[in-house]
Amino acid sequence: MGESVGERLELVYSAEFAEVHEAVRVRLRSTRWWRLFRWATRGVCALTVLVAVAGLLVGEVAEPVKLVLLGTVVVVCAELVPWVSARSLFRLIGSQGEARAVVDEDGGRWTSRDTDMTIRWALLTRYAETPRLFVLFTDRSSGTGFAYLPKRGLAGPADEERLRAILDRKTTRA
Repeated sequence: MGESVGERLELVYSAEFAEVHEAVRVRLRSTRWWRLFRWATRGVCALTVLVAVAGLLVGEVAEPVKLVLLGTVVVVCAELVPWVSARSLFRLIGSQGEARAVVDEDGGRWTSRDTDMTIRWALLTRYAETPRLFVLFTDRSSGTGFAYLPKRGLAGPADEERLRAILDRKTTRA
């Protein structure tokens, strides 16, 4: 449900948790620290299993199950970060009702009941596409900000192609 005029596309949509969650996951996957963090938690888990097994073999570890459980908890907590982040963000976005995003040659403008935010292409320098979303990322030097545009908010497949063309002209695919 969108309207297009010239080099300007309008998307109209209400927030859905699945889309916010997907956008958060895409954003996290694009950062080095997230990949490092996930590997580190898996390393901690593997180390606790190795210590537990070694302790069992030499009889030095009194409670190996607790060690393995600790390593598992570390991994589970790390894997919950995207869901918890998305849930928190969704509570904020979802409470705003219907959202409108206008994308043109200057950047994007998102408006809802209580917000009006404009972001120029100089800040949103990269994007990733999923089957349901376009996820726009801030420049690496400015932090880990992002915005997302659900394809369902567009008027049709032709608008999806036009949006992709604008993004390809103004940003870089991540």
